Amino acid sequence: MLTPLLLLWPLSLGLTWFVAQGIADRPYDRALEFNLQALTQFVTVDEGRALFALTPQARDLLRADDTDLVFYQVLDRDGRLVSGDPEFPAPPDTRTPRPGDIRLRDGVIRDEDVRIAYTWLARGPARDHIVLMQVAETRGKRSKLATEIIKGVMVPQFIILPLAVLLVWLALVHGIRPLSELEQRIRARRPDDLSPIDDEHVPQEVAPLVSSINDLLQRLKATLSNQKRFLADAAHQLKTPLAGLRMQAEMAQKQLPPGVGEEVERSLRQIATSSVRATHTVNQLLALARAEATGRALPREPVDLVAVAREVVEELVPLALDKAIDLGFETRPVDRPPAAPPIRLLGNPTLLAELVRNLADNALRYTPRGGVVTVRVLTDPFSGVQVLQVEDSGPGIPADERERVLAPFYRALGTNVDGSGLGLAIVHEIVQQHGAVLEMEDADPQRPQARGLRVSVRFQAATGR
Repeated sequence: MLTPLLLLWPLSLGLTWFVAQGIADRPYDRALEFNLQALTQFVTVDEGRALFALTPQARDLLRADDTDLVFYQVLDRDGRLVSGDPEFPAPPDTRTPRPGDIRLRDGVIRDEDVRIAYTWLARGPARDHIVLMQVAETRGKRSKLATEIIKGVMVPQFIILPLAVLLVWLALVHGIRPLSELEQRIRARRPDDLSPIDDEHVPQEVAPLVSSINDLLQRLKATLSNQKRFLADAAHQLKTPLAGLRMQAEMAQKQLPPGVGEEVERSLRQIATSSVRATHTVNQLLALARAEATGRALPREPVDLVAVAREVVEELVPLALDKAIDLGFETRPVDRPPAAPPIRLLGNPTLLAELVRNLADNALRYTPRGGVVTVRVLTDPFSGVQVLQVEDSGPGIPADERERVLAPFYRALGTNVDGSGLGLAIVHEIVQQHGAVLEMEDADPQRPQARGLRVSVRFQAATGR
């Protein structure tokens, strides 16, 4: 609203100038017509010849103004100059008007802008001798009067316009205050709060918009509830076959016949251990689904990220050996006293282990035989910020696909690797649950064919214990 107001102000100045010119012309046009009528009294015809004889009083009339110059001209019916200034511009009329009619026009005489009054006179005994009489006056007084009018109009506007802008601004601020309060209320809502927006104190103009948003929130809440219910049911259903797998593995260990190799026994122990871990993970996912459904926060505790990452790497060593991949674990030492407890971050240990497991498993799957996969935990000794890095020597992920691979079931084309496309989606969800930041970059930009991928997860400042 302020922008059109400021744009209309120059237009207002122009219109005021135009109106002031018209107002200033009116009194001086009447005076110019009076002078013309007074001078026509001195035009006579003698023996068919037009004459113009000014008296001293009439000459004084032409010189009465010290501001402007007055010019006159008398032409006979043949267009010959009878008296006056020969530089008068000719009238624009194509036909001679009725004698006695006074007309006005603008013109230029001797490089001066003038206002001209002219008329045709009928003289002679038969009144058939037509004489053109013109009187012109420069525009000094008119311009001065127009300027005074504009000053009288514009000076108050210089005071009124800022006041109007201020009043409009205050009115707009007061008018959109309910919208600002509505925005603050929406921004203050928790991410999991899908309750309807209170529309009691919103402006009437935006009430339909708030009603539409509330309808959308209700539908979204119903959709999320169905998804969470499906997750909870699926996790609950998985507990039974996992428990049966664990029981079968333990029974097989007890019933092994003599002479069976240690490899079979080790495999059965690994199956039992994995089933226990899977059951625990399913229980945690079930707790997470219930927490999201009830709006409670995810239970957290101080976690030693170094120990979690090392344990996951040890679990994945058989998979790395099977693919002849060099799987390593690195952690930079922190400048702390030897007896000081390890730096811990606040998080969910099961989900953090799942985060490391998915990143490392993805790296092992996409790295060719003979490659290298490295898991690192970097700690800033001053701020306590911890960064988890998983780096591989595989084909990497193009920069334009790094956002899309975080979506569920999306898999980069041309990899020829079995998978469900859920690994990085789960990683992204766990990162968001912990308020961390996920970044992906080329591990070795100098190798176009095998640049590798480095995934970094930066957590918030860790605790000391």
